[in-house]
Amino acid sequence: MRRMSVFPQHGTALETLGLTANEIRQEVENKTSELVSDLVNLSAGGRFQAIRSLPMSFNERKTIRNRVNSVKLSKTILSADCRQQVSRSFRRFRASLASARQHLVVWQDTLKEIGGRFGTSVLSYFLFLKWLLKFNLFSFLINFCFITIPQIVHAPNISSVTGFRGLELLTGVGYFNQTVLFYGGYNGEVIVSTPAYNMQLAYFFTIAAYLVLCGVSLIYSMSRSFQNNFVLETGPVSGGAWRLLCSWDFGVVNEKAIQYNKNNLGIQLKESLSERLQEKNKTSLSDRIKRLSLHLLAWLLSLGLALGSGAGIYFLGTDKLTFNFDNDPNDLKAEASTLLLPVVVSLINLIVPLLYSLISKMESYSNPRAQIYISIIRNVVLKMSLLGILCFYWLNFVPTKISCWESFVGQSVYRLLIIDFIFCLIGIFFGEFLRNVIGTMCIQSLGVPEFDIARNVLDLIYAQTLAWIGIYFSPLLPVMQVLKLFIIFYLKKISLSMNCQPPKHTGRAAQIQTVFIALLFFPSFVGTLSMVAFTVWSLRPSDQCGPFQGLDTPFYAIFNWIDSIQDPPKSKWVWWIFENVLRSELFYYLITLIILVITFFLWQITQGRKQLIKTLREQIVNEGKDKVFLLNKLQTIQKQRREMASYIPQDFDQTPHFNTNWMSTLPFEM
Repeated sequence: MRRMSVFPQHGTALETLGLTANEIRQEVENKTSELVSDLVNLSAGGRFQAIRSLPMSFNERKTIRNRVNSVKLSKTILSADCRQQVSRSFRRFRASLASARQHLVVWQDTLKEIGGRFGTSVLSYFLFLKWLLKFNLFSFLINFCFITIPQIVHAPNISSVTGFRGLELLTGVGYFNQTVLFYGGYNGEVIVSTPAYNMQLAYFFTIAAYLVLCGVSLIYSMSRSFQNNFVLETGPVSGGAWRLLCSWDFGVVNEKAIQYNKNNLGIQLKESLSERLQEKNKTSLSDRIKRLSLHLLAWLLSLGLALGSGAGIYFLGTDKLTFNFDNDPNDLKAEASTLLLPVVVSLINLIVPLLYSLISKMESYSNPRAQIYISIIRNVVLKMSLLGILCFYWLNFVPTKISCWESFVGQSVYRLLIIDFIFCLIGIFFGEFLRNVIGTMCIQSLGVPEFDIARNVLDLIYAQTLAWIGIYFSPLLPVMQVLKLFIIFYLKKISLSMNCQPPKHTGRAAQIQTVFIALLFFPSFVGTLSMVAFTVWSLRPSDQCGPFQGLDTPFYAIFNWIDSIQDPPKSKWVWWIFENVLRSELFYYLITLIILVITFFLWQITQGRKQLIKTLREQIVNEGKDKVFLLNKLQTIQKQRREMASYIPQDFDQTPHFNTNWMSTLPFEM
């Protein structure tokens, strides 16, 4: 590459040779053309570096660059630079699409605002709510497309229509009794089309596919979150150093929220130090017995409240408080009496957790995180026991008393969901708004209420469990859950901004969210799946309504379909798979064995990672000790050098001096 200027000045070697101005100009043009041709053949990066390294002025390099660009653009063949420009344009277009997609994400800016004002622990509640919203929206779309639309287009299964009176919005009966909102609004006819559309198979497989996808999504999310936040966290995460150096939430930008976080961090550091002091101070045997007695008494009281609540709901449900549609569908008093059971259930869910809070204060746990987890476990036991009693009542007593019992169960779940939503609104107003007014204006010692993450998330899990239970009996019930979650999101955001402060005692936000997902999977989803499976495999469907009327169990629709495709030769492989694979115990045994083997290998990989993390942490500790040893050694050497320097005389006089009292220096014992 030529490193000299192609624009010679006066007094150069060309003028000394006696060349004319035209000859000099021609020589310069030839050299410039050769330089441009050399630069054109280089890559974009090499050409940029070559032009930049030319020993020319800025204007000369700019002229060369322009000529190179003009030569490249004049070529008819698509060059490498043009391809790079096209690729760059596509990358920019893709980045703009990604940015636009982020703007289209629901609540993207709102979630950033919540995280910036109140931290990741409060943000985890809203992310969990958004996650549940996706579940219900997906459920609504597939149910509406594959079940509701074919039924509406074909022929709605409506035997009688009752006028709309308004109370149906709370009870779900009357006008909604035989609409497509509930099980009784569907029939099992085969829609004549090309190909034929079997409503029984569509109803069965749509709900089954949704539950399977929910289960897979929950297992995947739970395993990933558990691996990242529990399994690989082998070191201490609650010590003072971790809290001081790693627990600050840098996403918080609001000044008031920063002050809250400072105060909460100070409280957590004091609690951590007190816990360490308590660990060092060994408690006496009498104190330990007293503490265990308090814990045992608290658990007995908690379980007693849960069992008593479940027994009350059982006797209330079996006390002939059912609305029999066969007798008088226009009886408003009987219709309104169906709201008694969901109101009592919601009152129990509102009052008993407050009693649990009083019981936990009596226990006086030294570890706030342990207190949070125990409170979560007690509330989960309460809510799941109530739902278990209701499911037992629906599946054992209702089928023998109600002709279209599936619609009755769907309407019961609908009422529970609506009343729970009303009590949630009441809790936002009385539990947060009025509490804030009282704490800031009347009794200032109470202060601003905290946002109870655990209680709010458990309410979401309870509502989602109801939505999953009712999906078989009310395919469009996810619509109500979607609307409910939308309204709760904005009301909770407004209430959080106006009435609440971040909680003082929280665990790690990621670990708390893992616990929430685990609770949503078990016992919520597993219990729902068990109930739906028992209904499909064991209970006889109604003879007067629904898509499975006339069958022994809903699963017999699959047997009938398999028998119908056994004769055509092209469909024999489906019959063979069903008879020899799906109905074979050996197939499920092999599947279970494969899952266990894969689980074992994944567990071994996780154990290896834990051991590697432990070894690396030990190495870090050893390197820290080595650095401390070297620093101490360096300080010792520096100290010795300073001591040696203090004994060196500053001025040395070589002139001899005679001591006149030299006789006094001699020992007299000689």
